[in-house]
Amino acid sequence: MSSPLLFIIACLIWGSTFWAITLQLGDVAPAVSVVYRFGLASATLFAWCALRGDTLRLPWRAQKWMLLQGLASFSLSYVCTYSSEQYLVSALVSVLFALMVFWTPLLNRIAFGTPITWSTCCAAFVAICGIVLLFYQSIGAALKDIVGGGNGHFLLGFMLALVATVSSTVGNALVMKVREHSRNVMLSMAWTMLWGTLMVAIWAVATGLSWQLPTRPSYWMALAYLAIFGSVIAFSAYFTLIARIGTQKTVYIGVVTPVISVLLSVQFEHYRPAAIEWVGMALCLSSVAWALTSGARKTVVASSISTISSAKAT
Repeated sequence: MSSPLLFIIACLIWGSTFWAITLQLGDVAPAVSVVYRFGLASATLFAWCALRGDTLRLPWRAQKWMLLQGLASFSLSYVCTYSSEQYLVSALVSVLFALMVFWTPLLNRIAFGTPITWSTCCAAFVAICGIVLLFYQSIGAALKDIVGGGNGHFLLGFMLALVATVSSTVGNALVMKVREHSRNVMLSMAWTMLWGTLMVAIWAVATGLSWQLPTRPSYWMALAYLAIFGSVIAFSAYFTLIARIGTQKTVYIGVVTPVISVLLSVQFEHYRPAAIEWVGMALCLSSVAWALTSGARKTVVASSISTISSAKAT
């Protein structure tokens, strides 16, 4: 499957998952819903790998990186995401994930010494400006409420969502380490999700959270969608893209998905964007186009130089 198609699939699915998460809130603790979601997703992936005849065992040198990725990508990140949506509209949480555009090159610079290009900095700046415009009025009203003696739930939700973005960024960086030990994307995801599920389950048991089963059909429909589409299919596309085009380009999925999420919030959560917020969405999309086309131009130029050099050598 081509990289542009994988990009579109991940954007469309994840753009809807932030709203789908709201259908699971209120019945059980967020951490328990995370266990249900990734437990089901992991079991589905293991079953698929078994049907293909894959060997399900992986050596410890690979498992230790999957454990770390599970902690970052499917444990801390999603517990914080689900918890934050108890206090913030789902569209706002999705918008905060666009900050990964900034965290990713910064982390790659710190961890791997990867240089941060000027075009990446400029595109990230435009994206962040779009985010500010997109939720300028909502953030301002919430901060005014806190100053006036409000309950501070907005600030708690904001901090939880921010932690989720940083944790997801760390998880993305670990994808390349996992790929060094296993080229089987589906199997490595199955193990990574299993490790994340086990860690959240242990934490839920240790803190005494209730494990009752919800009765609302909408909860189970959302669970099935989030586990199969939002976890198995979307993450397969996402991790494949990271291996193909790198984290700095793949992370721009996090800029497109908020726009889809906002449109769903308009429809289902009665969110009514003002003109300044529509401008913000336009800036977000423009930054994605800029980042992707600049990367494509560099690839073409590099290929041309390589071809010319080869021709001269012959």
